[in-house]
Amino acid sequence: MTVDVQVLEFSAEQTGGRALVPAVVQDADTLAVLMLGWMDRDAVEATQTTGRVTFWSRSRAEPWVKGATSGNTLELVDLRTDCDADSVLVLARPTGPTCHTGATSCFGDEPPASEVGRLARTVAARHVDLPEGSYTTSLFEGGTRRIAQKVGEEGVEVALAGVAQGSQELAQESADLLYHLLVLLQDRGVTLAQVEDVLRARRG
Repeated sequence: MTVDVQVLEFSAEQTGGRALVPAVVQDADTLAVLMLGWMDRDAVEATQTTGRVTFWSRSRAEPWVKGATSGNTLELVDLRTDCDADSVLVLARPTGPTCHTGATSCFGDEPPASEVGRLARTVAARHVDLPEGSYTTSLFEGGTRRIAQKVGEEGVEVALAGVAQGSQELAQESADLLYHLLVLLQDRGVTLAQVEDVLRARRG
């Protein structure tokens, strides 16, 4: 979604005299809230133009591209306004810790988040790093057929648990299936966001 800066209600009342809007940043994959920043008109436009989340620094009184110094950037996925057009929601993918303390989020290392999205990001990292001794690495090295076979096996386990075992066993087998499915998606270059797009289209 593209935000028209002309419809935003920038306020200068509590922002040192400069017209700003609060910007809540949320991880596009895990949905964890990462930070709260402030944007002026130029920052909103720069964020949408460059794809890198940009703020107005109230302490330094200058534009601030998140991660310009540390390398821990926020890559824009989507930008939305609230119902009154006086704040924005930034959906982004962080390339490292968001908080200056080194924490994942300014609200702590374990903010409420989607565990499936968090797992998908871990699987993606394993695909790049291929750490020795990792089960995920062994799956990627085994190739697509091996991964697909595991998805099939886990699917059968879920079906059996559904008809012959308790709810806890069904939950555990479902977690195994989701994990292997995420590995297969990563191997084939399909993102969780693409799957969600299909679900979103079917919702209507």
